[in-house]
Amino acid sequence: MQQTAHIDLPSSESAIALAGHQSENLKLLAQQTGANIVMRGQSLLLSGSQATVDLAQHIVSALEPLWSQGNIISRADILTARQAINTDQLDELKAIHSEVVTRTRRGDVIRAKTFRQRQYIQALEKKDLIFCSGPAGTGKTFLAAMVGVRALMNDEYERLILTRPAVEAGERLGFLPGDLQQKINPYLRPLYDALHELIDPEKIPGLMERGVIEIAPLAYMRGRTLSNAFVILDEAQNTTPAQMKMVLTRLGFKSRMVVTGDTTQTDLPLNQTSGLGVAQRILASVEGIAFCKLTQADVVRHPLVQRIVAAYETYENAGKPSPRR
Repeated sequence: MQQTAHIDLPSSESAIALAGHQSENLKLLAQQTGANIVMRGQSLLLSGSQATVDLAQHIVSALEPLWSQGNIISRADILTARQAINTDQLDELKAIHSEVVTRTRRGDVIRAKTFRQRQYIQALEKKDLIFCSGPAGTGKTFLAAMVGVRALMNDEYERLILTRPAVEAGERLGFLPGDLQQKINPYLRPLYDALHELIDPEKIPGLMERGVIEIAPLAYMRGRTLSNAFVILDEAQNTTPAQMKMVLTRLGFKSRMVVTGDTTQTDLPLNQTSGLGVAQRILASVEGIAFCKLTQADVVRHPLVQRIVAAYETYENAGKPSPRR
C-alpha cells in the first residue's frame, strides 16, 4: 500500500542543506531507500511503501544535527547514516556529527564523515605512529594536516613537517622549469593546499622561514632527528623499503608521525617494491602503531570519484592486471 509522509524543515537554509546541490542528496536518498522524495519549499515529501518511507524518515532524522544548523550534507554523510541505521550505531553517528576536529579560515567545520574516518582521527590524536592507506579522496592527508595544524596552533608541537617522495608520474623533474625548489613544488602542492585551509597564506612563508612549518621532499629527511614535531609523510606508496625505514627511524622524542598512501597508485618503476606495503607487513604486530584503512566508501570528493574508485576495484579484483602496481 502506498504511504506518504512529510517533514517540515525549520528554514530555507536547512532545506538547501538537506537537498544538496541540484537536489543531489534527495536523489541519493531515493536511491538508498526506494522512496519517492521531493522538496517543496521547506517541506520534504515522501511516498512509497511503508518500509521505504520509514527508512527515508529515519535517515533524514539521523541527519538532523547537520541540516537543522544549515550545514551542507555530503554523499558520505547520507551513506554513513544509512550504515548507522543498518548496524545500530546511531550513538556513534551522533558522535561523528558532534566531534569537531577544527574549523577552516572560512569557518567551515572539519569533522569525520564516516566511521572509518572517525577511527582515523582518534588514532591521529592518540598514537605516535599512524599508517593510513586508502584511495584518492578519502581524506588521508587532509585530516592528518588538519590535526597537525591544530596541534601546532595549540603549542603541542614546535614544528609541523610535511614531506613526500618526489617521484615522477609521467614527467621528469629535469623538464620542469625553475630551480630545485620550483621543480619540487608541484609535488608538494597538495600539502600547501591543506595548510591554506587553516592558515592565512600570507603567514605561511614566515612560518616556513622560521622553521615552524617545513614542506620538503623525502630526501631532505635523511640524517635528521625529528623531535617535538608533527610529521606527515604523504604519498608513501612511492617510497622504497629503504626510504621508508629511513624516515620511520627519524622519529624523535615528543613527536608524532603519520604515513599516508594508496598502494594502488604507485608511481615507482614496475620492478620496485613499495615501502608502504613492506612496512605495513613488517610492523603489523609492533605495539604503539595504528593502522587505518579507508575504502571507496570513505571518498568525500565529487560523487564521481567514488564511482571511479569502485570501478577500478572491480576491474582489479576480476584478476586483470592493474595499469600500475
